[in-house]
Amino acid sequence: MFEVLLQQAQAQGLALRAPPPEPTTCCGRGCNGCVWEGYLDAAEYWRQEALLQIDPANF
Repeated sequence: MFEVLLQQAQAQGLALRAPPPEPTTCCGRGCNGCVWEGYLDAAEYWRQEALLQIDPANF
């Protein structure tokens, strides 16, 4: 998803901020408030922000 949106933005001459990095501290125990939950929220926010900037007519 990140790569597609970054490529589309670049094709339209737009510069998007870097997508969130994947977490490296997950313990794998399914903790309440896992770092992956925060990452997925940040990734969705990044996606929505990117889509607001990219012209859908050229997508």
